[in-house]
Amino acid sequence: MSEQWLQQPEWLWNVNTTDPTYVHHWVRQLKEMEGNPDLIVYGAPISRSSISVSGASLYPTEFRRLWKGFATYNLDEDVDLAPFKVADAGDILMHTTDIPLSHQRIQESSKYLAGNYPEVVTSMIGGDHSITACAVRGIQEAFPDDRIGILQLDTHLDVRDPAELGPANGTPIRQLVDGATVKGEDIVNIGLHGYFNAKPLIDYAKKHSIQMVTLKNARKAGFVHSIREALNKLSAKVDRVYVTVDMDVLDIAVAPGVPASTPGGLSTAELFDALLEIGKHPCVRHIDFVCLDPSKDSAVSETVKVGVYAWLQFVTGLVCRK
Repeated sequence: MSEQWLQQPEWLWNVNTTDPTYVHHWVRQLKEMEGNPDLIVYGAPISRSSISVSGASLYPTEFRRLWKGFATYNLDEDVDLAPFKVADAGDILMHTTDIPLSHQRIQESSKYLAGNYPEVVTSMIGGDHSITACAVRGIQEAFPDDRIGILQLDTHLDVRDPAELGPANGTPIRQLVDGATVKGEDIVNIGLHGYFNAKPLIDYAKKHSIQMVTLKNARKAGFVHSIREALNKLSAKVDRVYVTVDMDVLDIAVAPGVPASTPGGLSTAELFDALLEIGKHPCVRHIDFVCLDPSKDSAVSETVKVGVYAWLQFVTGLVCRK
């Protein structure tokens, strides 16, 4: 059974309260929840497959550790998250050295969760960006008749050649396109900017009709409007949308804790508004957050806190969707 790879972080559940005022008391273990949850969160703590040195494997633990500083009430939207049922399925057990085996476990676990909870939104916490290809393949196996679209928030296209790099974090989108799991025309990347994608990668994206929306153009149109427009176009032709949020889409000034941080990226406000909009859209069934490296953060853990806030914005959108 694929569920064998999902292991609960037992340290997290040593609490004797059911008061959902704060996030760490509100999220419950999947195995202890009666009935189906509204959202399942699970971790994929891998970073050995990262092109650059990365401690992104540390993020699922830090994500859970720091969510205790957040309440379940969203003041800006006047939304109480407490009645919304969020279940934690735990972290997928990674092999110490075998990257392909770890990737297979991510694929199997994603298939298991999507297939056994078909009406539940899933949220995977990475890990480096290699995990996206694994999860999408697993979801495709769970729903073989569904056409999957991808909304990618990223500074990079992630279409580097796995024949040269292996199944690394710079290759997941190409893996999915070359493997015919997702059509290039069903992929929208918003957030590209600057000097961080070589021309051959742009050429590949154009050849396969991957839709590229630069950060400059997205801002001109209004960032939330660009997100909404992309989701509406995708939902008109696909059955489910998978959203992948590479945290290097943020500006280095506000998010130093990513392996490939760059200047000129998104502000936190832009990301938070985007995720609220993404959560509201009914075609979004899956999301991941990748490439956040707590070891590169400062003592105040600003990037990890941004990551938790971003996830909560998505959850707020889900609540507004219901």
